Amino acid sequence: MANVTITFTVTEFCLRTGVTEEDLNEIVGLGVIEPYAETADNWQFDDHAATVVQRALRLREELALDWPGIAVALTLLEENTRLRQENRLLRQRLARFITHP
Repeated sequence: MANVTITFTVTEFCLRTGVTEEDLNEIVGLGVIEPYAETADNWQFDDHAATVVQRALRLREELALDWPGIAVALTLLEENTRLRQENRLLRQRLARFITHP
């Protein structure tokens, strides 16, 4: 099964996510998402970036965070997810060595 990646121009991305171009520039500047091209007039974003921005918008609405706060929150949430996955894998490996009577 082939993986299909959907890409958006800046205008399409803003329409899809509901962010303004000004907010998009700030989000990119903070490293929340990364465009495919180096110059702002040629930026393209994938569907994963749209998902991240929609999550960021929910955080902004629900917690009244500014964009730098959202960037920190998203980083912490991603780290938490990564650590949970790592912990789950380590528990599975450990379970093979522990025998239960």
